[in-house]
Amino acid sequence: MRRSLIAVVCLASLGTAAMAQRRPPPPQLSPIELMRSDFATQSGGSTVYFGLGAIQLSPQARQVLVAQARWIRQHPDVVVRIEGNADGGDTRDHALAVGARRAQEVRDYLVLLGVPSTQVSAMSWGKEHPGPGRATTILVQ
Repeated sequence: MRRSLIAVVCLASLGTAAMAQRRPPPPQLSPIELMRSDFATQSGGSTVYFGLGAIQLSPQARQVLVAQARWIRQHPDVVVRIEGNADGGDTRDHALAVGARRAQEVRDYLVLLGVPSTQVSAMSWGKEHPGPGRATTILVQ
C-alpha cells in the first residue's frame, strides 16, 4: 500500500511540474500599471477613507496623504486624479456634492503638503461608484 501511494504522489507532482512549464508567462504590467503599483506600495495605499457622512479628513487619512504627497513630489512627471465617492444612501445630487467635497479636501491637503496644484485634479463619482466614504487617489498620465 505504501509503495503505490508514493508512486501516485510522484506522478502527481511530475504532472504539475510539466503543466507549470507549459503555462504562458504572466502578462507584463504597463508602465502606468507599474507606476500605480509603486505608488500604492510606497505610500501605504491609494485610498483615503472618511467617516460615514464626513467630509473632513481624519488623522489616519492625513497620515496616508503625507506618504502619498511624498511619493507624488518625487515623481513630478506624474499627474494624479482624486476620485471622490459618497456613502451611497443619498440623492444623486447630494452624493455628487459629497464626493466632490471629499475629493477636493484630499486635493487641497496634498497641495498644502507641497504637491503642485497642476499635478492633481479632483472629481466625483457620486452614486455611480458608491463606497464606504472614500476618496481614491489614482495615477494617470
